[in-house]
Formats: sequence, C-alpha cells, structure tokens
Amino acid sequence: MKKLKYLLGAVAISATVLATAQIQMPAPSPLATVSQKFGLGEINIEYSRPVANDRKIFGEVVPFDKIWRTGANGSTQITFSDVVTIQGQHIRPGTYAIYTIPHAGAWEIFLYSDLKLGGNVNNYDKKNEVARFKTETTELRDKVESFTINLDNIKPTSANLVFAWENTRASIEITTEIDSRVMKSIDESMESKKPAYFQAATYYYNNDKDLKKALVWAENAVKENPKAYYMILLKAKIEYKLGDKEAGNKSAMQTIEAAKAASNDDYVRMAEELMKANK
Repeated sequence: MKKLKYLLGAVAISATVLATAQIQMPAPSPLATVSQKFGLGEINIEYSRPVANDRKIFGEVVPFDKIWRTGANGSTQITFSDVVTIQGQHIRPGTYAIYTIPHAGAWEIFLYSDLKLGGNVNNYDKKNEVARFKTETTELRDKVESFTINLDNIKPTSANLVFAWENTRASIEITTEIDSRVMKSIDESMESKKPAYFQAATYYYNNDKDLKKALVWAENAVKENPKAYYMILLKAKIEYKLGDKEAGNKSAMQTIEAAKAASNDDYVRMAEELMKANK
C-alpha cells in the first residue's frame, strides 16, 4: 500500500511538472530567419535577436576587441547555395557560423566551420576559421532596438550583408559570378527545340550585350506570342536602344493595344512613358 501511495504521489508530481513545462513564454532574444534569392542561388540566415533595453551595447554589453557570437543563444548561421565571393575570397556552398570582433569604428567578421560553438567563444579555434573580413562601421542616426542582420542593395550579382544594432551599422559586400553560366544556358536553349527567346533577349538587353541578336530573339518571342504585351514592350525597348525610333514607337503602340485588350493598365502606362522618354 505504501509503495502504491508513493507511486501515485510520484505520478502526480510528474504530471504537475509536465503541466508547468507546457507554459509558453516569448523568448527574450527571438529566433529570426532571412531568406533571399541571389544570383542563381539563395542565401539563408538564421540568428537570434537580442534587445538593447536601454543598455549601452557596443563597448559594454558587447565588449570591444573581443570575439562575439553575433547575436544570442546558439551560433548565428549563414548558408550559401552557390559559390560567392567576399572581399576577394571565394566561399564554397555550405553553412557557416558568423562570429565578429567589434572594434570602435570597425568590425572583423569571420565565417566559421564549427556550427556548435555557440557562445563558447573561449573555445574559438582559428583552424575552423574559413574566412575573415574587415569593414568600417557607420553611425546610425536612428537607434536599432533589436539586433538585425539582413541583405540590402540586392542586385543580380551583388548584395550587402548588413549588421545593425543600437547606433552601429557594419556591412560587407557579397558577389557572385553568373554571366558565364547564363550565357552557356542561353546557348544551350538556342540549340533546343523550343528556345527561350524572351528570357534570352531580356538578359542581353539588361546586360548591354549584342542588341541585334536580342532583337531577333524578341521578334521570335512576339511571333510565338502575339498578344504578350510584355514581350512587345521588350522589343520596343531594344529598338529604341538601337536608335530605331520609328520601330520603337510602333512596338510601343502595339504594346498599348495588347495591354488594353488584357486590361493591364500598368503596361499601358509603361509603354506610354517609354514613348515619352524617346521623343
């Protein structure tokens, strides 16, 4: 009987503990993710966001000249699905931890292969360091309350990895090489049974390549899709860029007609603005 009472008591205590463990509370440094298509791949970032809470951050909460986990809780991690280049260093696809050393006026930023180090920075081993970068910081006029990492100034082949907290901002540029691969893909497409004329013409136009070839592809795209106002507009842009104003005006008018038929006011406006810009 005593054993039974003991077991029942233990069960009751366990049930109480389990019930208590179910309470949900907001994390003081909530987890955040950033996902961004970049070049021909993607960049993903996972990190925790500590809050300033009226504290002096850099120089006090985060000491100068010492390794910082660059966030809170576990390791801040960045994943590249494709090869990228940072300050002349080629970074292979993979997931890396980000560590930093904030200085007054500058930061050192590291990519680190050990994802389990977390905040145990006393065990930081330089042999696991994949790359190290240096950048000057800028002072922000408006205070950033929660530590923030994002990707800014995103272009087809470059983007800035930005760190901001309190009144400090640090950033490094990430670049990627895509032209040779896109050109190879275009060549392969043109040899196929159904070439991607519109995509090829768009790439050539946007990157100042052979515009005469781009025009042939745009014309082929329009022949296959005579009601595709966005394809006709591209044809007009190429014609204007080649200096053929008469052909550009004609294609712009065709764009307006096709866009009106499809009830797309945006393309009507874009075609009208294109004509005005090329008067």
